[in-house]
Amino acid sequence: MKDVMETILHRRAIRRFDTARQIEEDALRQILQAGLYAPSAGGRQGPLFVVCQDAGVNARLGRIKRANSRPRMATATSYVSREQLSIADDPKLTNAFYDAPTVITLFGPKNFLFAAEDCAVAAENMMLAADALGIGSCYIGQGWTAFADPYGQETLRRWNVRTDYYAVMQLLLGYPRAGDAHPTPKPRKEGRVLRF
Repeated sequence: MKDVMETILHRRAIRRFDTARQIEEDALRQILQAGLYAPSAGGRQGPLFVVCQDAGVNARLGRIKRANSRPRMATATSYVSREQLSIADDPKLTNAFYDAPTVITLFGPKNFLFAAEDCAVAAENMMLAADALGIGSCYIGQGWTAFADPYGQETLRRWNVRTDYYAVMQLLLGYPRAGDAHPTPKPRKEGRVLRF
């Protein structure tokens, strides 16, 4: 794996994946281990990770999420990404999971104050591990919208997800699409660090 700072500076959201290539089991194991070792409030280790590599299920849940997300479409001055359009940027995108071959849904306890934060920290650990392994990732918030219809609810039952947990987010994983350049970092904005 790469040096930690090199990985942090290199990692970018990837929204275009090589749909014909699934990530290797050993790489997935390492990525999940990174999530399992993420900090959590009180050391509770609350987040649950559901890994789905079924293209049909991921496509259907991605369409449900897209239909229920209702993002505001991009304007000339307000957008998510010009390099890799997001569902908020392009109304023609119908799958909120961008056809990623692996989708990990992170679930948190419904009645725990820091459930979302615990999931976000785990997702960041997994994104860094993925980048170090040459695997692209993209974090998608509002995970519950993927399950907001009867198919989504049946999927939760099939996955045996505890009813006292909710889908906080999805983490998309896959190899970047061949021929796509790795997104270049934007210059860092000034004035974001205040020291006294």
